[in-house]
Amino acid sequence: MSRIPRVEDFSHRLRAPQLTGRVGLWLGITLTITFLTGVWSHFQQDTPGWLSIPTSPYWLYRVTQGLHVISGTAAVPLLLVKLWSVFPRLFIRPPLRPSRAAVLHLLERGSIALLMASVIFQLATGLANSAQWYPWEFGFRPLHYAVAWVFIGALLIHVAVKLPVIREALGAPVDRDEPERPSGGLTRRGLLSVTWGAAGIAALATAGSTVSWLREVSIFGVRSGAGVQGVAINRTAEQAHIAPVDESWRLEVTYDGDSRLFSLDELRAMPQASHDLPIACVEGWSSSGTWTGVSLADLMAAVGAPTDSRIFAVSMQQGGAWRTSELPGHFVEDRRTLLALGLNGEPLHLDHGYPCRIIAPNRPGVLQTKWVQRLEVYA
Repeated sequence: MSRIPRVEDFSHRLRAPQLTGRVGLWLGITLTITFLTGVWSHFQQDTPGWLSIPTSPYWLYRVTQGLHVISGTAAVPLLLVKLWSVFPRLFIRPPLRPSRAAVLHLLERGSIALLMASVIFQLATGLANSAQWYPWEFGFRPLHYAVAWVFIGALLIHVAVKLPVIREALGAPVDRDEPERPSGGLTRRGLLSVTWGAAGIAALATAGSTVSWLREVSIFGVRSGAGVQGVAINRTAEQAHIAPVDESWRLEVTYDGDSRLFSLDELRAMPQASHDLPIACVEGWSSSGTWTGVSLADLMAAVGAPTDSRIFAVSMQQGGAWRTSELPGHFVEDRRTLLALGLNGEPLHLDHGYPCRIIAPNRPGVLQTKWVQRLEVYA
């Protein structure tokens, strides 16, 4: 009859604390970057009252969200090697009597359970979200955000419990007390090199979604950057159930109890501005274009509203989580924030939000509302 394995049943030639500590350090760094950029992304989409998101640099969200996905992907091979290196420790018997050692053992096991469960959940759902594959019923973004805090809490507890071991492991040479390797076998340094290489390849294979000149080699990039009018699209007009727009379309702008309607010709007759701005999405991909349209500050002046008014944009799209968006006053006042009518020298395509859409610097793509029907202005 087989018995439960014991820690001594496993080979420990490569599974040394010196190796585990180094892999764990870089795993912690990559996941901390993923956590911090993920919290920033959440705040950009659901901004708390105490925080003011800046409009400059205009590329900030593009960089932070790209880094979020790249660091999360690079963490996958690090996590696999880390789990392999510590797997035998799961079979260490806990102390039977209440003691300080028993408490530390319980904290270590509890933190590891929460840490591994949260990391695996975050990486699995995050990678699925990057591919826009949702085989679940729960809301991805709120649960992903909540579990991120479980992860960081478990990580802090785990580091606190294991700090003496970590310091000793990182302070010793990786090959200290390493048994002689068999012919053709890996050394600890060799395994570390393979691990760093795998993490680097994973990052490189993902980075093309953000870094345009890497797109030819980024096989994990979920978007090439190409699309209608040279800019990628997440949601087409057909998917949003947007019918072709005829000449009867009017943009409604409401302010201080009054409502004014603008035809497309009237909007085109207003002073036009052009700015190079990216569309950057939560999945990690981004794509730049030259957008042309009416500065929202000019549109506010046309209806007699302050140029730093807060705007609530409403799309013709009938459903979906991002049918509406709010622009704070400092975004409206920034003259790079446009009611875009054209892209890359052509009238806006229906899939890009024709007849008009919001485009603003340093703003998540889901908040760059397409097919705008109404603007509600609040001074």
